[in-house]
Amino acid sequence: MWYLYLDESGDLGFDFVNKKPTKFFTVCILALSGVQTNRKLISAVKVTLRRKLNPKKHRKRIIQELKGRNTIIEVKQYFYNQVKAINFGLYAITLNKRRVYERLTREKGRVYNWMARQVIDKIPFEINKGNRVELIIDRSKSKPEIEEFNSYIRSQIQGRLDPKIIFDMYHWNSQETAGLQAADMFSWGIFQKYERKNTEWFNEFKKKIVYEDQYL
Repeated sequence: MWYLYLDESGDLGFDFVNKKPTKFFTVCILALSGVQTNRKLISAVKVTLRRKLNPKKHRKRIIQELKGRNTIIEVKQYFYNQVKAINFGLYAITLNKRRVYERLTREKGRVYNWMARQVIDKIPFEINKGNRVELIIDRSKSKPEIEEFNSYIRSQIQGRLDPKIIFDMYHWNSQETAGLQAADMFSWGIFQKYERKNTEWFNEFKKKIVYEDQYL
């Protein structure tokens, strides 16, 4: 069984004159296979939250999720020490937004869906003989956006899967989904490599990257 946790960093704003959007936008998938492997990942997230962000002496301050943007490097390093022995891979693509064609700046959903597909296309489903694939996405889209995304991605993935393999997609709240929190941590590190030229966190986990590229 494949578990694919998809998260993104940055934004898809393109008004560089009147606003201050990010210069880059990253889509990242944390992919792993096997129920026990997934449980180990979930446990690592929970251990990091409990021991590093919600210690007993700070019971009144409850931090409910790991976020790459809000987590100091020492906690990121602790988290990686919990997961580095787990067999998972990272697949990511980062968009240079300043080079996007003007007409596409008005089709953000299309840009996002295309980027997600590019990343999914790199995942080697054929090496796993399981009977199920689950794609879990952070629940941040509107209902029409979810329907468009699901329709587009389903057609792309099912074309690569044996008809006997079940494929499901879920849009879940990241606070309640440890795998999405892990994906967010790594997505942020890849994004910062481009946005801020900051590779401190990226260098910690780069051995887990299977595919990582810049578009435009």
